[in-house]
Amino acid sequence: MPPHPANDLTHRIVPSPAGRLHVVEQGTGPLVLLVHGFPESWYSWRHQMPALAAAGYRAAAVDVRGYGRSSKPAATDAYRMLELVADNVAAVHALGERTAVVVGHDWGSVIAANSALTRPDVFRAVGLLSVPYAPRGGPRPSTVFTSMGGDDEFYVSYFQEPGRAEAEIEPDVRGWLAGFYAALSADTMPAPGAPDPHFVGPGETLRDRFPARRLPGWLSEADLDFYAGEFERTGMSGALARYRNMDRDWADLADHDGAPLTQPSLFIGGGLDASTTWMADAIEAFPRTLPGLTSCHILDGCGHWLQQERPAETGRILTDWLADLPEPAC
Repeated sequence: MPPHPANDLTHRIVPSPAGRLHVVEQGTGPLVLLVHGFPESWYSWRHQMPALAAAGYRAAAVDVRGYGRSSKPAATDAYRMLELVADNVAAVHALGERTAVVVGHDWGSVIAANSALTRPDVFRAVGLLSVPYAPRGGPRPSTVFTSMGGDDEFYVSYFQEPGRAEAEIEPDVRGWLAGFYAALSADTMPAPGAPDPHFVGPGETLRDRFPARRLPGWLSEADLDFYAGEFERTGMSGALARYRNMDRDWADLADHDGAPLTQPSLFIGGGLDASTTWMADAIEAFPRTLPGLTSCHILDGCGHWLQQERPAETGRILTDWLADLPEPAC
C-alpha cells in the first residue's frame, strides 16, 4: 500500500478493453476521472483526491494501461491513443456513470484531451495539466522529433526505440526515477545553461544529465519507494509504449485534424516547465483551440510535477473550476 494512504480510499479492479483497470476512488458526487502521466501512477493524485472529495466530488484516479495493477498488453500498438480513450470510457461506465469530468497530467493531459475530443458524449469537461492542448496536425511526429537537438537526440526519439530506454532504466529503477523527477522539478532542475536533460548526448544515456543524489522537495523517500516498487514489478515497457505509438495516433486521429476542444476546459502549467515554455504557441492559440476555456493558470516558479510540487494550489484551482461547471445532465 502507499506510504500515506487515506483511510477512505477504495481500490477497485474494473473491466476494460485490455482486461482490467485499477481505479482508486475517494468521495461521492459528480465523477472526476484523474489520468496520470509518465512515469507515474494513480498515486500522483494523492493530494488532490481528498480535496476533491471534501468539495463534494467522486475522485477516481486510474492506473493507465501498462502501469501499476492495470493490464499490460504485450503488443506495442495496444497502447495507441484510441485504446486509452476506450479505457477511460470503460472506467466511467464501470463506475456506474454515464458522464464524467476528465483531468490529466503530462501524457494524461493528452489522453484526457483526446478522450474529450473523441467522446464528448461521455466527457463533459476537461482539465489539462502541464501539457497544453495542441490539435492533431503538421508532419508525422517522428519526423519532427528526429529534427530536434542537432547532435543531441530528443528524449522522445530515445524512448521510441523498443528496449533501449528499458536497458537504461530497469537495472536501477529507483535511482533513475529519482533523477528524472529531479531533472524536471523547480527546486532541483539543472541551472540555465547546463546540458538539457530532455536530450541525450552522443554516446550518453538520458540519466547522464540528471541531477545526482538530491530529491526534490515534493518527493519523500517513501513516495519514491512507492513509485519504484510499481515499476520494479511491471517493468517499463508498458509505460514507454505510449511514446512508441505517436505516429499511429497521428494516423488514427486524421479525421480530427485541427479540431478544437469545445467542452468547458481548464489549463494549469508550471512556469519553469519545458512543456509550458516550449509549447507557448499552443497556449497562445487557446482562444481558437480551447474555446470553452474557463480557467487558465501558469504557476510561477513551478516545474513539471505541478500537482505534487504545488498540491494545495492545484487542488484549489481544480475545485474552484469544477464548482463553476454546469450541473451534469441526469
